[in-house]
Order: sequence, then C-alpha cells, then structure tokens
Amino acid sequence: MNAVKGLPSERVTLFIKNGVYYEKLIIPALFPKISLIGESREKTIITYDDYSGKPSNIRIGTSNSYTVLIEGNDFYAENLTIQNTAGTVGQAVALNINANRAIINNCSLLGNQDTLFTSAGRAVNYFKDCYIEGTTDFIFGDATTLFENCTIHSKKNSYITAASTPQESTFGYVFKNCKLTADENTTQVYLGRPWKNFAKTVFMNCEMGKHVRPEGWHNWSKPDAEKTTFYGEYKCTGAGFQPKKRVAWSHQLKRAEAKKYTMENILGLDFSKTIKEMYSIKK
Repeated sequence: MNAVKGLPSERVTLFIKNGVYYEKLIIPALFPKISLIGESREKTIITYDDYSGKPSNIRIGTSNSYTVLIEGNDFYAENLTIQNTAGTVGQAVALNINANRAIINNCSLLGNQDTLFTSAGRAVNYFKDCYIEGTTDFIFGDATTLFENCTIHSKKNSYITAASTPQESTFGYVFKNCKLTADENTTQVYLGRPWKNFAKTVFMNCEMGKHVRPEGWHNWSKPDAEKTTFYGEYKCTGAGFQPKKRVAWSHQLKRAEAKKYTMENILGLDFSKTIKEMYSIKK
C-alpha cells in the first residue's frame, strides 16, 4: 500500500503471491478502488491473532481486533484467505468492512466468534463464492449485504448471524443459493439473533444442514425485538429447513414477497450494474 497514491482516479490492482502474511492490513478511506488479487485462495493467506481484551499498548475491542480492515469504498478482493487465529477467546474479527460497495469473490474467511464484521451502516456489500466459518455471531453488523453461492460453516452450537440493521434500511443480510454446513459435533445452531432490534436477515434457496435448530431464530432474550426484526426464508432445502417449526414471529416468504429480493433492489442499481458487468467480463 505504501506505493499507492491516495485518492486514485482509476482502480489500482495489487497482486499477492502465495504465502502466509502475518500482519494487520488496513485499506484507509483515502484509498478507494483498491483490488487485492491473491495467487490462489488456499495459499495466499493474510493472518493475525488479535482479540477483544488482548493485552496490548492500545485497547483492543471487537472493532479493532480485525486482521483486515477495509475503509476505502469500491474495494475488491479475490482468491484470498483472511483469518484470525486467536482461537476461542471471545470476539476476534478476521475481516472488518467499514466501507461501501465492497466485493469479496472466491475468498475464505476463517475464525471463531465475530469472523466477519460489516460495520458500515447504510453501506452495501457483495460476497460471491466465499467460505465463511465461525462459532458465535460470526457474520454480524450493520451493512446491507448479499451473499451468493457461499458456504457458511458453523464450528460450534451457537448463532450464525447477528445483524444490527438500521431501522431505515429495507434489507439487511440476504443469503441466496448458499450452503449451511457444520462440524460433526455441532448440532444446535440458530440462523440468527438480533444484535439490534431492527435486524433483517433472509435465507433464499439455501441448503440447510441438520445442525440448524427447528425453531431457526432467537430473540436474544429481547421479546420486544420479535416485533421489529425481520427474519425470513424462501424455498430452502435440507434437513435443517423446517418451516412449520420456526418461531411464530419469523416469516416464510410468499412468491410475491420473494420477487422483491433482486440484486438491484438489495444493492442498488449502480452497484448491481458494476457487479454484473464485472462477472460478464470474467466469464
């Protein structure tokens, strides 16, 4: 990053060779339109081991326990593994996206509690063909985010998502055509719980393993949140999809409701156009 000038007028692409890079990486807000392309997803690894409460000269909390922090808008990553190896010591973020219009393609995000933090309210993000693993609330935060064709892997009996969607946001987390998997001894996993009371999370056409609890969703011991959250599912499959046993305050979307969940509606017209142009070029 030291060789890149701030506020570039055109996209800057940095190619990263295979290797294990032990560092905290920050893409500052002055550096939009940065692309990080790894040589290979399995062997290009950015790793660190901070966690909330770790003894340090500076106070480490959840938000700065990251391995990688993205603050520059229009960021793109491909063929990378980003991991936090702190272990089961509490909140330990692998990737914190505090930016707008980030695209994460064919990447692995590895950690335990709080692996992925989408921390920018009113921002939109897009994840495609990614593998995301963790234990508790390992996908959490404010931003509207679309996940397509991703594998979401639970390592512990806990919660997958903890959205804190702003009240004014129409969409929160949307998972399309994703696969929910788990470690062998993980058998009791909730799809989500509300970090804040207007959390929105929807799973569409996803394959859910038997580790997903029949009731599906948890209110985080906040009964009032049952009136304000929006938790939904549509045409999912697998042993973990038990719509008749879901909590009464969740939603099984009707076809007319599901039609609203287009990329354009979720992410906006301009960002959706960028994504579609990008992937038509790659194909």
